[in-house]
Amino acid sequence: MKRFLRPVAALLFAAFAFNAHAAVDANQASQAELETVKGIGPGLSAKILEARKAGAFKSWADMVDRVPGIGAGNAARFSQAGLTVAGAAWAGGEAKPAKAAKAAK
Repeated sequence: MKRFLRPVAALLFAAFAFNAHAAVDANQASQAELETVKGIGPGLSAKILEARKAGAFKSWADMVDRVPGIGAGNAARFSQAGLTVAGAAWAGGEAKPAKAAKAAK
């Protein structure tokens, strides 16, 4: 029985791990689906859905222009976490690390 359970458990784990990183498209996702992207909470997902009422996002640049709270840095982070716009990943460069506190003079 153990011979059977180990491979099945490994397959189930792999399937869930893969789905956790599945792409979420901003033009098609529900609020709940948007919130599966690391960094997108209820407030930002609501803003995305509200902006989407005016029409689908044509590109990442279009989404950055239309959704308050999404700039280039957030767009890069959201893309790395699996968000796409019109099926495309962010192409504007990598997310910058958080700024370090300035040293006192």
